[in-house]
Amino acid sequence: MIITTAHTTGSVLAAANSGRTGLRMEAMMERGHHQMRKDSASSVTTSISATRRRRARRTFSSPHDKDEEEYIGFATLPEQVHRKAVKRGFDFTLMVLGESGLGKSTLINSLFLTELYKDRQLNNVEDRIHKTTQIEKKQLEIEERGVRLRLTIVDTPGFNDSVNGEESNKPIINYIDSQFDQYFKDESGLNRKNIQDNRVHCCLYFVSPFGHGLKPVDVDMMKKIHQKVNIVPLLAKSDMLTPSEVKKKKAKILQEIEQHDIQIYEFPECDSDEDEEFKKQDQELKLAVPFAIVGANTVVEVNGKRLRGRVYPWGIVEVDNPNHCDFIRLRQMLISTHMQDLKDVTADVHYENYRATYLADQMKTGKERKYNGCKLC
Repeated sequence: MIITTAHTTGSVLAAANSGRTGLRMEAMMERGHHQMRKDSASSVTTSISATRRRRARRTFSSPHDKDEEEYIGFATLPEQVHRKAVKRGFDFTLMVLGESGLGKSTLINSLFLTELYKDRQLNNVEDRIHKTTQIEKKQLEIEERGVRLRLTIVDTPGFNDSVNGEESNKPIINYIDSQFDQYFKDESGLNRKNIQDNRVHCCLYFVSPFGHGLKPVDVDMMKKIHQKVNIVPLLAKSDMLTPSEVKKKKAKILQEIEQHDIQIYEFPECDSDEDEEFKKQDQELKLAVPFAIVGANTVVEVNGKRLRGRVYPWGIVEVDNPNHCDFIRLRQMLISTHMQDLKDVTADVHYENYRATYLADQMKTGKERKYNGCKLC
């Protein structure tokens, strides 16, 4: 019994030990599987993190992958400036100056493809003689390919119509100065972030084709504003003249501008690294001054094509044909190639001249007040 019991007990103990060993092995296997699942999850997480880091590196790396280690990042500055400028939008103020009936309103409508001036009626002779110069300001916002332009057109109806030419000049000069003054106040204030630039960036000066060149009132007006604004002279209604007459008129106007020492807008010189095509276009624009202009909003059909132009008994004048007039060249200069330079010259030259004169006058006034105060003491 004892032996049997002992044998039985040994068997039981052996079975128990075998069971415990099996449980330990199962537990170890379970822990192994759990660790494998954990390692696998960690591996996936690591893989995702690494992928994200690689994507991040690709997002902020140089456009040239081979130079990634040497890339700093300031090469994107032009793109940053561009994005900021496009988001803010652009301001441009254009003044049109000249006697009535020279097609100023028609030209503006043609330049910006708008109907800013619709069916304007000219006053009769008697009303024009007694009419004073007015300032008419129209504003519109134009968007092209995501770029917004806040355009201000300053018209001066009544200029050169009055008998008293001196009184005709004052409102124009006062307006230009008032915009400088307002900008100076805004610039000197606390909130300078959202300053709107209403300074006059360009003045299109219309010269009549019916005469021998510049009239005395034209010379007087130009001399009074040429240090305040960029003057671009135009030979208005050039379709009234033959090609040879246009050529002679242009030469006469330039001669008188030089003779009277009138400063008109000067085209900047091209950089040496500019391509030849741009240099050629720039030279063509310079030679076109004063621009011979024909304005028309009427659409006519020429050889199956619909074009803007004027119909005469002897033929059709196409506004957009560079062989007929300088309208395309003017629009290219004013909008496509030199708009920013017109703004830069306004800010760096004309406004700085005004600002320096204003500050000098303020200092002079302050010294006089101080001197008078000491004298009274």
